[in-house]
Amino acid sequence: MFEKFCKKLCSDETFISVEITPPHGASIKPTIEKIQALKLDEKVAGFSVTDNPLAKLKMSGVLSAIQVQQAFNKPVIATMSMRDKNKLSLQSTLLGANDFDLRCILALTGDPAKYSDQPEVKGVLERDSTLLLSIIYRLNNGLSYSNKELNPKPKPIYPFAVSNAHAKDMRRIKKGMLKKLNYGARGIITQPVYNLENAKELLEIFEECKQESVRDTAKDAQLILGQFPVVRAKTANFISDKVPGITVPKGILEEMDLAAMDGLDKEQEVGFNISKEIFDDILKIHPKMHLMTHNRFDLCSKLIGEI
Repeated sequence: MFEKFCKKLCSDETFISVEITPPHGASIKPTIEKIQALKLDEKVAGFSVTDNPLAKLKMSGVLSAIQVQQAFNKPVIATMSMRDKNKLSLQSTLLGANDFDLRCILALTGDPAKYSDQPEVKGVLERDSTLLLSIIYRLNNGLSYSNKELNPKPKPIYPFAVSNAHAKDMRRIKKGMLKKLNYGARGIITQPVYNLENAKELLEIFEECKQESVRDTAKDAQLILGQFPVVRAKTANFISDKVPGITVPKGILEEMDLAAMDGLDKEQEVGFNISKEIFDDILKIHPKMHLMTHNRFDLCSKLIGEI
């Protein structure tokens, strides 16, 4: 299953993944049922599951990912945040997940603990996400982080990483991508992209990084362009102003603001049309995309259409 998943990612085939955020509660089954009702699983290569985004309490990302993977028999990329775990906990979780055949892992530093909805939460953060990539590299060689042999050895783990989509100095984007490829990332998922120029620039930078990487695995690594559809003006302005690494073009913000003045229905219609155009245009030049919609699976299904 995972080999086929990675082969599709590395081929010229369309590869679309959808992000799932676990619930603020004790069961992910209602979320799975929504996806089943829309038959969204039939339109995508796989899913990803978040790990307490914005440091807000959610059901375990890894345990949720196991349930999603078993429900759809499709690979799930489980996010693991450095914010909440030390290297002992990370290794233990990876070994347990491996036994459940959860083997695609998205290494994330994590949003700061100060955003948490839990009182006096403190981040662990032994290092950034490259520590987790290092751990996975060792596990894939049958060793713990302390270089002690594991028995039995884990099945192959496929590491993923993230990248900002925009920066004042795009050399910072290149530096981050290259670092993660050198630590063994097989795929890099970007923050949302909102125009073709940005998409093309990211693809050029990624190709340069692949050429410069010291890792053999980099030659088959893929860039997966993120999209967060904007159907509300308030949301578009917020992510552009407040979320690092995301820039929504001024023209889109103005168009959304004007549409909002004509009511909610018009605002959502205009927002969807903008998002659909971006989605279709980017898919033509690079058919590897990751949809983030805060569990708006109906919106995902509508965007993807009959692909």
